[in-house]
Amino acid sequence: MTAPFIDLSVHHNPKGLSDRVAYGFTKVLRWCADTFFAERYGHRAVVLETVAAVPGMVGATINHLACLRRMCDDKGWIKTLMDEAENERMHLMTFIEISKPTIFERAVIIGVQWVFYICFFALYLISSKTAHRVVGYFEEEAVISYTHYLAEIDEGRSPNVPAPKIAKDYWGLPADATLRDVVLVVRADEAHHRDVNHGFANELAGLPAGPVAECPPHVTLEPNWKKAA
Repeated sequence: MTAPFIDLSVHHNPKGLSDRVAYGFTKVLRWCADTFFAERYGHRAVVLETVAAVPGMVGATINHLACLRRMCDDKGWIKTLMDEAENERMHLMTFIEISKPTIFERAVIIGVQWVFYICFFALYLISSKTAHRVVGYFEEEAVISYTHYLAEIDEGRSPNVPAPKIAKDYWGLPADATLRDVVLVVRADEAHHRDVNHGFANELAGLPAGPVAECPPHVTLEPNWKKAA
């Protein structure tokens, strides 16, 4: 499988108080993740992807309600953010098959998700620019984490197990795909979300959005009623 190309050097230098708050918050959460999970990247992915799927849904909800109130077009933001949330959820469903979460980790997921949802919802209402910048920095860290995960696999410290069926179906991976192939496409997804959210934050600040990394191809998940039609 050919690895999707992504620019690992992309980093938005904080400019102004809003960016510095977003960057500092991200670094604190990164320290917590490093302390709690160390190099257990599979378990880290399970917990963090439950958090990563929250911002897209929050942003889509608030933008949807704002467009209804203002009776205006959303410029494609709602669908983009919903797609991001769905994509992050598929990351979670994939890594659950690879790293079975413990009862303690499931309890952590419930607590962290509720706290993060409420905090991010409030942040988005106060400053959507800061909220999207936070997500941009989150995704920068996700790209770094998955790059480290790849190194763990390549150096034999993490087993390169076969890719689960859900990943093969979603990304159209070959029959002999492995965990390494999964991590490559997930990392490319995160790079795409990184650039999209930094672009949204830039747009809200009146700046150019900038280039966006290509999103790996994957199937479009259809609701049950469409499948039955």
